[in-house]
Amino acid sequence: MIEEKLTAVRARITRAAERSGRDPDGITLVAVSKIKPASDIVAAYEAGQRHFGENYVQEFQRKSAELPKLPGALFHFIGKLQSNKTTPAAELFDVIQTVDSEKIARRLDAAGKALDVFLEVKVSEEESKGGMGAERLPAVKAVVEECQNLRLRGLMIMPPWFDDAEQARPYFRRCRELAEEHGLAELSMGMSHDLEVAIEEGSTLVRVGTAIFGKRVYDK
Repeated sequence: MIEEKLTAVRARITRAAERSGRDPDGITLVAVSKIKPASDIVAAYEAGQRHFGENYVQEFQRKSAELPKLPGALFHFIGKLQSNKTTPAAELFDVIQTVDSEKIARRLDAAGKALDVFLEVKVSEEESKGGMGAERLPAVKAVVEECQNLRLRGLMIMPPWFDDAEQARPYFRRCRELAEEHGLAELSMGMSHDLEVAIEEGSTLVRVGTAIFGKRVYDK
């Protein structure tokens, strides 16, 4: 089932890329496995998936202990990162997509492990959304570029939810414009319901959970 869903999502990515005159190989699929068991990660890995996204440090600490060796697998942290979780996050993950302050950048760097990072920018007025304001981007970018252990990859955004994915387009476009303005090549944007629009606006990484692993059931 997971293999079939992965195939379907990859086909969506390919179609969206080709419509936009882009190479599908230039778009990375990050399978978001939060709240899902380690066995689902293994099933996706066996189906050829290599990039996985998790939202919670403590959850992945428990889950990673259950995982077998998965050569070539890369784990992305895509949730809100608290400063007191930076050290375990650096140990557990290969990519941190939600750097939003100088403090977080410096603490990740101090962990002493080489990490790829994205800067999370807030592009909406929703209080529930994370990320820094665009006006803070130059300062945080400068600090990351000074950090010996961090490699700046690009920008990440979480736009508002819309039933009509087309309504997210202005937010994706704004992220692309910010990336171009600051000389950043990669864009992490787009999820299960709006990945096509995100790709049309330049996304290089899409974060897909539900379309691969099914709806999440949270403990009450």
